[in-house]
Amino acid sequence: MEKRYYGAYGSNLNIRQMKMRCPQARIVGTSVLEDNQLLFKGSKTGHYLTVEPKENCKVPIAVWEVTQADELSLDRYEGFPIFYYKKEIVLPVKGIKTGKVRNIKVFLYIMHEDRPIGKPSSLYLRTCLEGYRDFRFDNKPLINAYLNCGGNI
Repeated sequence: MEKRYYGAYGSNLNIRQMKMRCPQARIVGTSVLEDNQLLFKGSKTGHYLTVEPKENCKVPIAVWEVTQADELSLDRYEGFPIFYYKKEIVLPVKGIKTGKVRNIKVFLYIMHEDRPIGKPSSLYLRTCLEGYRDFRFDNKPLINAYLNCGGNI
């Protein structure tokens, strides 16, 4: 079976949570999704992160190697294919152990674009912030997404 690589940009940056959801997943490295922005969008049941194209914006990404069972667990968590769809792209990934950069095909979950912008729960926001800390990412894209949906810091 071919290896699958998942690009996380939201709550699945949270290592503790990801290890519970996908116990066999392994951190491969980090990358940046260029010319995309983070947005909180959703429905009556909640608002969650997604990415959408926007020039001169960047979204930090953690890349996980996942098993088929892990991917099925992620599908359930993300509400695939109703809430999110999958998109495959090639990203330059900096290895977590080696620091070497190599191009890797990853899949991302992207929320259907017709969903409205809205404010996330404080628990979801904290989970994402914890993930940003786990990977030592600059949290500016996350904070901007929160401010853009009407959140107050």
